Amino acid sequence: MIKNCQAVWKNCLEIIKEEVQEQSFKTWFEPIKPVKLEDNILTIEVPTPFFYEWLEEHYVYILKKAIDAELGEEGKLEYSIVVDKGDADHQPFTLNVRNSKPAGSKPLVSNAQQNGNSDIASHINGQAINGQSAQVSKKRVKSPFDLPETALEHFDSQLNPVYTFDNYIEGDCNRLARSAGYAIAKKPGITAFNPLVMYGGVGLGKTHLAQAIGNEIKANFQDKLVLYVTSDQFTTQFIEALRNNNVQNFTNFYLNVDVLIIDDIQFLAGKDKTQENFFHIFNRLHQSGRQIIMTSDRVPKSMQGLHERLLSRFKWGLTADIQVPDYETRVAIVQAKMSNEGVEVPNEVIEYLARNVDSNIRELEGVLISLIANASFMRKDIDLELAKTTLLNIFRTTEKEITIEFIQQVVADYFKLSVDELVSKTRKKDIATARQIAMYFSQQYTDMPLKMIGDRFGGRDHSTVVHASKKVIEKNDNDAIYRKIINELTEMMQVGN
Repeated sequence: MIKNCQAVWKNCLEIIKEEVQEQSFKTWFEPIKPVKLEDNILTIEVPTPFFYEWLEEHYVYILKKAIDAELGEEGKLEYSIVVDKGDADHQPFTLNVRNSKPAGSKPLVSNAQQNGNSDIASHINGQAINGQSAQVSKKRVKSPFDLPETALEHFDSQLNPVYTFDNYIEGDCNRLARSAGYAIAKKPGITAFNPLVMYGGVGLGKTHLAQAIGNEIKANFQDKLVLYVTSDQFTTQFIEALRNNNVQNFTNFYLNVDVLIIDDIQFLAGKDKTQENFFHIFNRLHQSGRQIIMTSDRVPKSMQGLHERLLSRFKWGLTADIQVPDYETRVAIVQAKMSNEGVEVPNEVIEYLARNVDSNIRELEGVLISLIANASFMRKDIDLELAKTTLLNIFRTTEKEITIEFIQQVVADYFKLSVDELVSKTRKKDIATARQIAMYFSQQYTDMPLKMIGDRFGGRDHSTVVHASKKVIEKNDNDAIYRKIINELTEMMQVGN
């Protein structure tokens, strides 16, 4: 039976509806229109570039699940992004972009198997963000540890083209990191900022800035290999290489990179063999003048579970923090986002949003998208009354996602510990008890696999998480004081959420 795009997307929506909250579904998925289905590629139209960016950042795994269910593992998704809505005399202008694939779904060296390098393709996995490959200069492949030239001809940097310096708002909260990043983009590997380590809380723009540096370098130096990976991707690739006895090929691949960007480096904690390999890659890249950029949710000296000699390398360059944006920066962010969307907003609305959404940039962007969507659906101008209603509805009806980081912070605060102590290797009874409770809540409140939960608690394995949950349930049934602790923490999770 020949499938059409409307039927495929309708079935995808049924799957997606089971995975997201009703409000999120209405905001992010109902406005999407299926455009065409050709060669197992489903094209969907989204109303703005920012809409596309939000889907890619927050719902890529859900979209992948839906497409796989409908079109199989070879199925692909393409966005048709409305860049210019047009008018009576001009047709809308759209830009087609392939969606990113979660780690492990496609080979980073996309055509390696066809070129006779099947062992490389089998263990280096990544995501194809725009379906295009950067051409790489062949004359640079000289080291005996380099991969064959054919394996580098179809290299994908995994950079999201949406992330640029132009749409990254500078303020006191990020000025040092942005200035250093821009200097690196002009002279990668030559400045004193090597490595560059940027740290800060969730949703403050670390990933945006890191990828903006990479995109700027690609624009300025087309012969340089720029690679963006998360620490989870790096770990997954390394484990696969170990399993297939391809560690040398894996290492050689990374030694070809001119600019290596690793996101969330803190998640290498407790993974000794992965750290060992990264340490040697780091040294070789640094010694040969290649640029290294890393992000983290905490200052390097607070990263428990990372080897001391690796942490010492981080100090060779610049460590820059990215803080919660101040009021003036939030105003500038709102103005820029609304301007990019082509929406005129009264100053009183901008000031109201900047005053009342002050936790992080990601949440502020979410409120802006909801406000634009509400104005569009209700066919109303954006005014202060609509802004207040939108904000009130979001905080009333939309539950924030409970993350492992949130759980760790709540439990650590309750037991008067630091998060670093909570995830450390110590077996002190009070810390071990708190750790077991945090693991239990992580299993109860999140959809994370047990192995990934263990990783977030200092690199412990899934059996430790299972054991911790069983102990908590057992003590909760038999100990009244312990039960009171669990009840109080449960209440704190719900209130904090």
